[in-house]
Amino acid sequence: MDMRVKLSTLWIFVLFNMIYADIISLMDTTSPIRKVMGGAPMPPGGLLAGAILMETAIAMVLLSRVLKYKANRWANIIIAVINIVAVITGGQGLYYVFFATIEVVCMSLIVWYAWKWKPEVESTTGS
Repeated sequence: MDMRVKLSTLWIFVLFNMIYADIISLMDTTSPIRKVMGGAPMPPGGLLAGAILMETAIAMVLLSRVLKYKANRWANIIIAVINIVAVITGGQGLYYVFFATIEVVCMSLIVWYAWKWKPEVESTTGS
């Protein structure tokens, strides 16, 4: 499978897990998301920071397919590491640990694939 497609597909899988973890968090009365929705104060810019973080993963679905090799490789590594840290430090409950484990494993694969990715060598055989 083409590396760009593989990375993009992994980002889509990660995003579905992130979204469903957040949806289930809305049902958990002890979750930070639910507390904010219930009127607990959110630090200034907190929702914007969350939106920016989520957008990095969303953007990687497209960027994994369109960026040139070097930028693509480094963007996948950097954004995956940032999101791994966010996933590990966020959430609570067994459902979150379940989703977070899947997300971290997938983003670790993204880092691994991007790290091992070598530029494609054009064939020199005559046609």
